[in-house]
Amino acid sequence: MLRRTIRATDIESPDELIELLDRHSYLADEGLATAAFLALRMGRPLFLEGEAGVGKTELAKTLAALLDAPLIRLQCYEGLDAAQALYDWDFARQLLHLKAAEAAGIADVGRLEGEIYDRRFLIARPLLKAIETQPSVLLVDEIDRADDEFEAFLLEVLSDFTISIPELGTVKAATPPVVVVTSNRTREVHDALKRRCLYHWLEHPGFEREVAILRRRLPACTETLAAQVARAAGRLRQADLVKPPGVAETLDWTEALLTLGAEELDPGRAAATLGAALKYREDVAAVLGNGLLDKVLPGHE
Repeated sequence: MLRRTIRATDIESPDELIELLDRHSYLADEGLATAAFLALRMGRPLFLEGEAGVGKTELAKTLAALLDAPLIRLQCYEGLDAAQALYDWDFARQLLHLKAAEAAGIADVGRLEGEIYDRRFLIARPLLKAIETQPSVLLVDEIDRADDEFEAFLLEVLSDFTISIPELGTVKAATPPVVVVTSNRTREVHDALKRRCLYHWLEHPGFEREVAILRRRLPACTETLAAQVARAAGRLRQADLVKPPGVAETLDWTEALLTLGAEELDPGRAAATLGAALKYREDVAAVLGNGLLDKVLPGHE
């Protein structure tokens, strides 16, 4: 039986979206599912903020999977400009074309200019690629790392999903992509961009949901080990750490323990695999050096 392709407008309710995400091993709570459902049905970008590792990027990947659409990712960084996000001309191929035309004796300047600015020499970067691809999911990852100027430019693109290319004309999305914008809140994003989007803050999952995530993503993990790791991760998040573990780190930690054959979170293996959960030397030193590890392990109340 052929699988029916699901379109964003086919999803009838947040509960249905929860079920669809669950089929792809993403366990969303009601708040996140409602925000995502509204973004899909209203055709608005979804702006997700939260600590690193809570599942913002993973949601975009899962939406792409359930919609059977390509995930087009724009990874933001300091210094990112419009050309790197929109399009660029393939100068090397243009030059080869000119040399080939010269060798063939073609001297018509107007013809050559028209040829070198043909669509085949245009390199589509993520934003143009998302506008030209239907359907697609556009992930604008870590917008807080980009500069203010790029943020203003992105707002303009997201307003009408239209890009003007002087040499070719205007490109407009026949069907706008599903857009997920993420931020780890290393700086405040301007209100104008947030107003264009539907906003949701992702918290770390509660104990029961984190256990469920570990069991779903790592089938070899026992209920006991999942509960012990989830409880330890929750206690580490309450400590004064540079970077508390997110769900991504909890999964890494559990996988590391399983690789070592652990069936429960004992002190020796917990210390040996701590680098899977904590990514800063200061955090590892603090946990190992002041007895904090013993306090997060099973048996401590």
